Amino acid sequence: MLLKQENTRDLTGLIGINDRNLAVIEQELNVSVIILGDEIRIQGSDEDRELCEKCIRCMMDLQRRGEALDPPRVRYIISLVREGHEDKALELFEDVIVLNYRGRPVKCRTLGQMEYIRSIRRNQLTLAVGPAGTGKTYLAVAMAAGALKNREVERIILTRPAVEAGEKLGYLPGDMVQKVDPYLRPLYDALFDMMGPDASQRLTERGVLEVAPLAFMRGRTLANAFIILDEAQNTTPEQMKMFLTRLGEGSRCIVTGDPTQIDLPKGRSSGLTEAVQILEGIPGIGVCRLTGRDVVRHELVQRIVEAYAEREKRETDAKQV
Repeated sequence: MLLKQENTRDLTGLIGINDRNLAVIEQELNVSVIILGDEIRIQGSDEDRELCEKCIRCMMDLQRRGEALDPPRVRYIISLVREGHEDKALELFEDVIVLNYRGRPVKCRTLGQMEYIRSIRRNQLTLAVGPAGTGKTYLAVAMAAGALKNREVERIILTRPAVEAGEKLGYLPGDMVQKVDPYLRPLYDALFDMMGPDASQRLTERGVLEVAPLAFMRGRTLANAFIILDEAQNTTPEQMKMFLTRLGEGSRCIVTGDPTQIDLPKGRSSGLTEAVQILEGIPGIGVCRLTGRDVVRHELVQRIVEAYAEREKRETDAKQV
């Protein structure tokens, strides 16, 4: 089977640095791909060659739209084409959520992320559960930055529980802000990447941007704000109810967490798990479940997540026998 690529630059992007993309294509599709000038020759069974051609054509279309290819993205595109969803692969990268402070577009990278963003746009409250590396926090901050930029809200409030609250925090040096700062650092990282350190600092000084521990939310009514509760698996049911009832007029709220990484004391229920069970199906509330397929960090993270999930499944099945 023979394909032609008129733009040799696109062909270089298709192959990848040190032929990494090409290696993924050959490994995943059980074919041999030979590049001769502007020609792409595919060797393998008829079925494998046909699937490989579809995948390569889809990747070429993405390149023509300005999308860069790397091994994780190539692997994900192959999985979509294999399932007959090559049209969704093209749709996936069309939506720009926001431009970060460097002027680079922030986009979804998986179908799960795309559904997550759609849920945020449709609902006043979105509960997002999923493993580490699925972009829950990063995309939530991107949506918040976009809403502030478009003047849909007047401020952004980011919060997360400090599970070591109380007496343990007292042994740390510094005032309360310095004590809780380590727990809020991941939120700062996402903010800095989206808005830049200088802009984030200016917005904080003006009160437009607030990053605070969950305990600081008690007794407040949060109106005309974009509110993100991160690491919500470490809230108690009482804390979760307290937080959700802070929501005011003109506000939008995202609650994110990973139910497999609960750090609460043994025997304590997770407020996130309970909230998903109680609130799913209520109009205006969306529940989005991301999976290992939506991991966009290093591909090794996806394998780690899948390995742990498989082990948990085996343990659950064994208990049911």
